[in-house]
Amino acid sequence: MSMSAKQPSPTERVEALFEALTTHYGDGDDRELRAAAKLLLVALDKIRTHGGRNWPSLLDEYIQIVKHDPERFARMLQSNSSGSSDELLA
Repeated sequence: MSMSAKQPSPTERVEALFEALTTHYGDGDDRELRAAAKLLLVALDKIRTHGGRNWPSLLDEYIQIVKHDPERFARMLQSNSSGSSDELLA
């Protein structure tokens, strides 16, 4: 890959991993849900491990955003796809 080639953002890399996991589950039932659950389990472990004493509050904040402010959630994903960090890290 040349130096001028755009590197995928972290969110784009996670999306690619999701696609790879979905493919791994083949034609199985709920393969997208299984792939998402696998990513969520790993993410929860990393938040718990690296989030300090306030990791439950951080998790609750993300859950509240997803449940009650889907537009903000969409902006968070979009901003992280472009490499910006204007919102909470996602």
